[in-house]
Amino acid sequence: MPSAFLPDRSFIHVGGPDAEHFLQNLITTDLGSLAESEARPGALLTPQGKILFDFLIWRTSDGFVLDTGAAQQEALIRRLTMYKLRAAVTLTAGAETGATVTWGGEDDSGVLDHRFALAGTPVRRMVGRIGEPGDASAYAALRILNGVLESGSDYALQDAFPHDVLFDKSGGVSFRKGCYVGQEVVSRMQHRSTARRRAVIVSADQPLATTGTEITIDGKPIGALGTVAGTRGLAIIRIDKAGEAMAKGVPVLAADVPVTLALPAWSGLSFPSDAAEDA
Repeated sequence: MPSAFLPDRSFIHVGGPDAEHFLQNLITTDLGSLAESEARPGALLTPQGKILFDFLIWRTSDGFVLDTGAAQQEALIRRLTMYKLRAAVTLTAGAETGATVTWGGEDDSGVLDHRFALAGTPVRRMVGRIGEPGDASAYAALRILNGVLESGSDYALQDAFPHDVLFDKSGGVSFRKGCYVGQEVVSRMQHRSTARRRAVIVSADQPLATTGTEITIDGKPIGALGTVAGTRGLAIIRIDKAGEAMAKGVPVLAADVPVTLALPAWSGLSFPSDAAEDA
């Protein structure tokens, strides 16, 4: 069974009688629909609706675990503490670092990563190093194949909206649960259908350029490569611009390499073909 150890993950335990109510009013994920043994993506947003911190979240017997990038852990605890006030909530940094992920088997250890489950790929996630996991590059390739983005590798924090990284399709943001930080902006994007930057899977007939390389149409950038593995990669692009170019047969390039763009099938999205240019 393939597996990988991700050393750059850290954990925060949120406990106490008010834990669920506290988080429900802050983060994008709807905890009321979060099943046992399931990890869902989520974020704490800026008031302007951009992703300030991102994580996976799952239930435990006495609260919740936030699985986040190691570089975010301390700052995320500080930000949650700022909102805590008198709530009966405890915020504890996990003693272990790193996460083990497994896929392609029938093991039911850990929690099921909802992002991959949507694509029909069962991926299990566990805290710490379990066994002798394989190379993390295999997990990166799996993310690309399934259209699963992660901050740092695919987008910068404070630079992306939840729609950009498909949180609206992957269970990472709720439009029904009520208010949370940044909710007004995100809901407006949803109801007005103004989200034009979206995550795509990029493929080519030769190895792609490095992360950060611009994706262009007629010399104009529409996005940039994120995680790359050989001839495939991830990117966040303007799908209105891409749809227009594809409908006209205009090449899309990464550096000078022609690329093919695909929206993850599980997202249910398609490229607009009659997108208008910005004013």
